This record gives sequence, C-alpha cells and structure tokens, in this order.
Amino acid sequence: MPHAIDHAALIARIAERRGGVASIFGSPDPSRTAHLVVDMQNGFMEEGAPVEVPMARDIVDQINAISAAVRASGGVNMFLRYTTADGDTAWPVFMERMGDGAAPHRAAFTPGNHYWNLWPTLNVTKQDVLIEKRRFSGFTPGTCPLHQALQERGIDTLIVTGTLTNCCCESTVRDAMQHNYKVLMATDANAALSDEEHEAALYSLGWIFADLYTSDEIVGLLS
Repeated sequence: MPHAIDHAALIARIAERRGGVASIFGSPDPSRTAHLVVDMQNGFMEEGAPVEVPMARDIVDQINAISAAVRASGGVNMFLRYTTADGDTAWPVFMERMGDGAAPHRAAFTPGNHYWNLWPTLNVTKQDVLIEKRRFSGFTPGTCPLHQALQERGIDTLIVTGTLTNCCCESTVRDAMQHNYKVLMATDANAALSDEEHEAALYSLGWIFADLYTSDEIVGLLS
C-alpha cells in the first residue's frame, strides 16, 4: 500500500492556507502534458539497494496507471534516471556529504549498472522517453536535457511521480514551477522513507508549487 496519509485532510489544510482554494489548474490539455517518472530505478527500489526506498515498490501500479492514461490521451511519459559517471567529481559538495558512501553510490548509478536500470515492473514502451539527470532536480542547468525536451514538444503541464518525494521529486517540482510549468503531483504515486516525510513534503509543495491529486483523480482528468 502507498503511504498512509489522509489525502482529503491534506487537501483541506492546503485549501485553508490558500484562502479556500486547493487546485488551481483544472484539467490539463493532454497534448501539452508530460508525466515525469522520477528515479524509479533498481538502486532506489530493490531490497538491500544502496538507497532503498521500500515504499517505492508499492507505487508502481499507480505510476503504470497514470502512464497508460497519458499515452491514451496523447501525452508523453518521460522516465528520469539518476545518473553518475565513473570518476565524475563535478559535484564535490555532494560527494563530501556522502563520505565513505560516495564511491559505491557513484558506481551504483553509472549507466549500464544493474542499480541504474529502471525497475522491471514499470511499464515502459517505445513511445516513452528516457532521460538521464545528474542532479536531484531534472531542471539543474547543464546536468539534464529535460527542459529542452519539454520545450521541443510544447509541454506546459507536468505530472510528477516517483521517489524520493522529499528529494528528487520535490527538487524537480519546485524548479518546474519556477520554469513556468503547471505541476500536478500524485500523492499516492510518490514515495519517501516515512509517512511523515512524505506528507510534510506534499504539504509544502501543495501550498506553493503544485496541485495535489490521487492517481485515480489524475487518470480521470486525462480521460
């Protein structure tokens, strides 16, 4: 099961803070919508993986449902993969914070490594797009071609799913809004290491950066 949070209560809290309004954007134009699936890789999902997020294994069905709805409606699915390169030292502060774990972390997410690959039960088709990102956010300049890929397709609305809710997903959502994208986030298709971290991140994002929906609600909006 996904995170045990009260979605309705969360939306009510956000609406109260926003003067009674929780959702801003309404139904998206599917042809201008991209579904960003963030870091659903073996290295974040497999039992015993370097950065295991157990709850991420429980959101695959919801992500697959949104992906199917996006394809059917004429949108595009973009699967983001956290990526490092062997010997890459371009992010020294992060490597310093990782300490003794820096080298194995860097190796784990090197292209071609088992941990770098997408989780096997994700439904990925030939019409979907795979994008490598070298920072937490897919919008960090010079580290990911995401923004260019979205602009080339005329995308103005993003649906965000994946892991970690309060790291790569949150970083990408915050930057997306500041790049002038409308953002929808699926509360039951993002995963963190605890319910508390997940809900705290969603509250902050829902207040300022994104509209929050369940995966079923997003599928309904697309159909």
